[in-house]
Amino acid sequence: MNTDTSSLPLAGQVALVTGANTGIGRVMARELARQGARVFLACRSAERTAEVLAEIDALPGARSATWLPLELGDFASVGDCAQRFLDLGLPLHLLVNNAGLAGARGLTRSGFEMAFGVNHMGHFLLTQRLLPALRASGAARIVTLASRAHRRVNGIPFEQLRQPTRTATGVAEYSVSKLANLLFSAELGRRLTGTGISTYAVHPGVVASDIWRTLPAPLRPLFHWLRRMITVEEGARTPLLCASAPALAGQSGLYWSDGAPAQPSPAGRDAELARALWQHSEDWTR
Repeated sequence: MNTDTSSLPLAGQVALVTGANTGIGRVMARELARQGARVFLACRSAERTAEVLAEIDALPGARSATWLPLELGDFASVGDCAQRFLDLGLPLHLLVNNAGLAGARGLTRSGFEMAFGVNHMGHFLLTQRLLPALRASGAARIVTLASRAHRRVNGIPFEQLRQPTRTATGVAEYSVSKLANLLFSAELGRRLTGTGISTYAVHPGVVASDIWRTLPAPLRPLFHWLRRMITVEEGARTPLLCASAPALAGQSGLYWSDGAPAQPSPAGRDAELARALWQHSEDWTR
């Protein structure tokens, strides 16, 4: 499949990208703007986001870009971010649930295991709150960054998700959060059938991004695969394809890797587990 996204126009469309001030999110925000989209960068750091805004502002013919403060581990911040966008009265054509962390330990401000709380719960709530704007667009896409790391686990330990990180590396918890991302995207796709909104869960590759910045330095040599990482530009190719390729419109609920649909693990295909995750997530965000 052709993964060249340089000629895919998004003129007149509105996009919101989480974690858009670093890594894949930064590349996606810049490239979506280059294709003509008006981009909202939902991030924690105003200082780091300012650098990306300057990059976008320097693009020839690019639309305006705007920072929206967002801390995914804090439900109050997630709600404020969504409301700031909704108050603008704009349709939302593209939501990219990109932000994530790995190797972090502890609990989020809203009381969830760190990786699960940021990578899944924050994006679950943000997506729910932004659905009115997504529906208003007439045809929207929701791209959620998953990972092949979902294959490392066989289920979701619901009884542990309100407890601090248990493992020394946090990799097991990260894998659970990535399985949750995949299941969420699939279940969301089923629930949005017939609405014109399509969902895509994407494995970008093992990317040399800041997501592993919290992994303790003494433990990094144990993860030999970290030395075989691809660049963030390479990692952004499949997410950008799912976000903007006309040929992929309507191909909802699938898992994507290397520019094509891929087969998730058995747990990643478990519709009953996806429904259970949805119900728990819905209950926790009420």
